[in-house]
Amino acid sequence: MYKLLIMDDEPQILEGMKRILDWKQYGFSRIDTCESTEAAMSKVVDLLPDVAIFDVCVGKDLGYEAIQRLNELQIPTKYVIMSGYSEFKYAQEAIRCGVKDYLLKPLDRTKLQQVIEKIIVEDLGGTIGNISCESLNKDPVLGVSYDRLSKLVNRILLMIKTEYAQNITLKSVAELFQMNSTYLGQLFLKESGMKFSEYLMAYRMLLAQERIQSSDEKISSIAVSVGYNNLNYFYTHFQSFFGKSPSDLRGKG
Repeated sequence: MYKLLIMDDEPQILEGMKRILDWKQYGFSRIDTCESTEAAMSKVVDLLPDVAIFDVCVGKDLGYEAIQRLNELQIPTKYVIMSGYSEFKYAQEAIRCGVKDYLLKPLDRTKLQQVIEKIIVEDLGGTIGNISCESLNKDPVLGVSYDRLSKLVNRILLMIKTEYAQNITLKSVAELFQMNSTYLGQLFLKESGMKFSEYLMAYRMLLAQERIQSSDEKISSIAVSVGYNNLNYFYTHFQSFFGKSPSDLRGKG
């Protein structure tokens, strides 16, 4: 029922992507791959895939630049960028051209699954078991539909969800959007009811909670993975947010 296109210049990654999910279970009856942006653009025009997953860099070519050119043709394909680089500028440009998400390599299977399910339900009008469009379209921190937020605030939220593990700040986001940081902060606060820093902390805490409860990974490793290089700072925020320590949450303390 659905068509998928994957573009990466490493054959082993293409093979891995074809196996990382049970694509048939999600309704993808056709999966095409290519190893260059030029080939990918031709495939998109010819195949009209429902979803296309592009590597951000293939040689000297940039995946989001290909997406920008394809968008000019008004092809309704939904794009996901994957990248081995946690480069703020790459994420910002990808978001600017309307990608559905920006995933870092090595890809997290659960994260990719969530992105694909969201696209199927929200953009392709499909269903995933008992998952509703309303539940997928709701921000996990704010508890409100993304449709109720402005395009700018949605771009800020996507930037946070892409770069939460890095030293992302309101100032750095404002600089990339070429906006005044005070104005951007006021706009974010007005729409979300939270300061940028409060949202960032809450999002990091929810990710940490999920990883603590679903794995035996060391707390120190989880702290770093969600953007905290200072473990004491992480523990302070965690205790304040949940009212218990990470080990208490895991049930071992």
